[in-house]
Amino acid sequence: MAVDKAMVTDLADIEALHRNEHPRYEFFKKVLLSGDDGDSCDVAVLEVPPGKAAYPYHWHHRAEETFYIISGVGELRTPDGATTVNAGDFCLFPPGPAGAHKLTNTGDGPLVYIDFDTYHDPDTASQPDTGKTVVYGRDLWLCQRDGTSVDYYDGEE
Repeated sequence: MAVDKAMVTDLADIEALHRNEHPRYEFFKKVLLSGDDGDSCDVAVLEVPPGKAAYPYHWHHRAEETFYIISGVGELRTPDGATTVNAGDFCLFPPGPAGAHKLTNTGDGPLVYIDFDTYHDPDTASQPDTGKTVVYGRDLWLCQRDGTSVDYYDGEE
């Protein structure tokens, strides 16, 4: 259901989705808004354990993505190299290869950030390190390399 009125939400009232399907990738995600539910954007708060990343290095074909770091420290990889991000940093990733990114928790505690994305149905994300393409949207999820379906983490370190 799309948001149709002003609202205030206590994050403690939102159940976290936990994904831990690969040794290098893990997160807890509290979704506030979802394009899959008819909203025009995705807004979530992610918590990433030390030494992990939420997602592989990727870029979106249509969506703009932003991160606001709430707490913790991480390494942000972009086409310009790697940089350290800390609480209070705001990160913007435009569509296209120039917006490629991967955020890895390099601290001793959780890395917590707000992830805000514009929503386009469908959208496509490219993972340049592994040559995969992900097509996703409402009721749609395909992960392929060279036209063959593969696991989302196939080929990741």
